[in-house]
Amino acid sequence: MVTLILLLPFSRIYGLITDIRNWLYDRKLYSSYESSSCVIAVGNLTVGGTGKTPMIEYLIKRHLTPDSILRPEVATLSRGYGRRTKGFRIATDLDTAETIGDEPLQLYRKFKHRVRIFVGEQRAEAIRQILETYPETKQILLDDAFQHRAVRPNLNLMLSEYSRPFYNDHPFPAGRLRERRHGAQRADAVIVTKCPDSLSAAEQAKIGANIRSYIREGTPLFFAGLQYGQPISFADNKPVSSLQSVVLVSGLANAVPLEGYVQQTFSMKKHHRFADHYAYSRTDLDQLFDTLSPDDSLLTTEKDWVKIDALLTADERRQLPLYYIPVEMAFLPGYEAEFETLVNGFLLKNT
Repeated sequence: MVTLILLLPFSRIYGLITDIRNWLYDRKLYSSYESSSCVIAVGNLTVGGTGKTPMIEYLIKRHLTPDSILRPEVATLSRGYGRRTKGFRIATDLDTAETIGDEPLQLYRKFKHRVRIFVGEQRAEAIRQILETYPETKQILLDDAFQHRAVRPNLNLMLSEYSRPFYNDHPFPAGRLRERRHGAQRADAVIVTKCPDSLSAAEQAKIGANIRSYIREGTPLFFAGLQYGQPISFADNKPVSSLQSVVLVSGLANAVPLEGYVQQTFSMKKHHRFADHYAYSRTDLDQLFDTLSPDDSLLTTEKDWVKIDALLTADERRQLPLYYIPVEMAFLPGYEAEFETLVNGFLLKNT
């Protein structure tokens, strides 16, 4: 509490700076690029994971590419956080997490036959390059772009994590907010993510009342959780149902939901937690493998899989008990149909 009190004056200064920046964009004193293609932005007010990648995947699978056929008119654009390269890139089979970032690589491995995956820090310039190189592009999904005011999206989806709601937080450095709470007014829809399946109607109403005090009147509000799939083998990318004793490895901003699920579903011996977007080394792997007993399996996330897998030999990939667990966004009962109507209506109007 003492630390919070000491940091609050700095948070007010930071909040004022972001207010001025937003005011300049709102008054069009700073220019915002408006693309000829349909741009859907997915982001949040906070630092850290709120489920943006599962939301991007949900939109790809449910709305933009409902089959396995390549849809060259659809693209995703991320900053490529954690990569060691700079500038605009299109993902290819030669890329790694070091060249495009872990989450774009995860999207590429999963959807490379359905959409094009791009990275670029300067989103407006990256969109121009996408449309210049691939003029058939009709829809672009912008990842982590709520504060990227240099691009004006057609649909702005704001995520807020159930266990860390933005309305209880403060701007940096006293809290995790990237701007003040009233920035939520830019949202065209708000999705409360990582909700427990048992979230009651009364609690939903309470959360909704808090959020609606910061968003525009009539802005749709949804509640969603996470749905974990069967573990998938590193060796052949096939699901398995026989795992029992596991050592969990994760590099996430908030690993609490994942840890809770793994504890309920398997016998979790240990959880090795790394920083979000952690760049694993060969030494890290050797140390992790040394902790495995003969009956244990190493279980990790999709985001960590793409980095760990790149460090393995073919024999290790084939012989070691290594698995990753996929995760999807799943709307709570009563919300999915409304969200489908919102996005489908938007796409029909804007494409």
